[in-house]
Amino acid sequence: MPDLPTPKDAAEAALFSECWDAVLSYADLCTSGSTAANQLAREAFALGIREARAAEDGYRHTAGRRSSRLPRIPLLLTAVRTTAAAWEAQGEGHKLDPDLRLWLNSDKAARYIGPPLSRPIALRGLRDMQEPDAALLWLAEVEALPLRAVARRQGLDPMAAMEELNQVRGLFRDRCHRNHLDTPMDAECRSYVRLLDAVTRSPVADTPDDLSRHLATCVECAEAAACLRLHGGGLPAALAGGVIGWGGLAYLERRRRAAEVRLGAGRPDAPDTDGEPADAAASKARAVRHGLLVAAVLVSALALAVSLMPFGDSGDNSAQGDLPTDSTPVAGPGNPSLPSTVPVPSDSKTTSDSPKPSPSRTPSAPEKSDPEPQGTTSSTAGAGASEQAASCSVDYDLVNQWPDGFQATVTVTTETPLSSWTVAWSFRDGQRVDQMWDASFSQNGSRVTAAAADYNKNVSADGTLSFGFLASWQNKNTAPHGFTLNGRDCT
Repeated sequence: MPDLPTPKDAAEAALFSECWDAVLSYADLCTSGSTAANQLAREAFALGIREARAAEDGYRHTAGRRSSRLPRIPLLLTAVRTTAAAWEAQGEGHKLDPDLRLWLNSDKAARYIGPPLSRPIALRGLRDMQEPDAALLWLAEVEALPLRAVARRQGLDPMAAMEELNQVRGLFRDRCHRNHLDTPMDAECRSYVRLLDAVTRSPVADTPDDLSRHLATCVECAEAAACLRLHGGGLPAALAGGVIGWGGLAYLERRRRAAEVRLGAGRPDAPDTDGEPADAAASKARAVRHGLLVAAVLVSALALAVSLMPFGDSGDNSAQGDLPTDSTPVAGPGNPSLPSTVPVPSDSKTTSDSPKPSPSRTPSAPEKSDPEPQGTTSSTAGAGASEQAASCSVDYDLVNQWPDGFQATVTVTTETPLSSWTVAWSFRDGQRVDQMWDASFSQNGSRVTAAAADYNKNVSADGTLSFGFLASWQNKNTAPHGFTLNGRDCT
């Protein structure tokens, strides 16, 4: 596994858990079973991380000049497609969905790895936007998140979010129009470029019969029309199909149904949060096959997910002509703000490029009694640093939970500086830690010991140290007790 960046707080862990959920959802569409889905998702996540880091390095080495890069989730989804193609080439195609294998060996798949100017218009248009703008468009249109939640994640004013989204839609259209003009095409296609632009701008304009016949036979012009026509509700399908490729519409349907589940289980304070209560999320997880997928292999895969850091800004390196510039993102400067919500599990698996069943319609898995308590617990303690005693406070946060597994973070605040640290605690219900980030760990019975990594040994006075882990649970999942810092019991 490459040396990956690590998360700094529970909000980042939640964000990358959501990215993992999207990757596993698409990988599940692409494969013939849960084991293959998890393997494909893990490999694709690692590939996506490497691509993101390479793009970030390129951005720094060019003194901050803009470069083409997809936002987090579509970048990771294209990595799933790329990894699936590698499997097929390496003789592991039997693990993939049969329809995907046919697609991978067709001219349709070849477009995604061919000359840049021949790639789908939607993919090129999204790449040509600033990352915050592209992320706003993808989250709202494809992931089907409530606009209020998208605004919060992007650091936007919720009252102005719709105006921002409409501006970003227009910017995407402009980029797609420019890319359509740049696409090599025959004389017939070229003759329809101006007419296609005019017809798709107006929600009431009729499509001339000759243009309609042309769009019925020309894939490239039909794709351009879908991207240029912002009215009519076809933009999400144009984005998902053009960026992901095979299974785009099925993935889109999955995300819409997952969003419906989230909205249907909203808390009374839903205007301020788009996540589910931990109890509700856990009970819904038991009702979908995703919970069974996660119980088997999610431990190692989600550790990759939470290790992905925000990728930073990207930009537009295409010729813009006299089109509006996007050197300053419409959706706001810098990286979007991080969410604090729990992601919703993916839905059940089928093996065709068609919409898959809703989670609420899948057979439920055997139920377990709900854990207690949920959320965060704190204790204040006196603990010893390697040099001297130090008082500390410990926050234990249950970030996410599914049948047989959960994700948690531990944050310790120390009043005196530390040059190294070891945090230990005991579980009450037989929980077992499987993976940990920002620390190494050992477990002896119910007692778990977490030791500092090389890069976070030093903690300043009144500073904090934090780490996260994935673990399994049975029947109950009560919060741990008996926290110590450097061998000193908490009081």
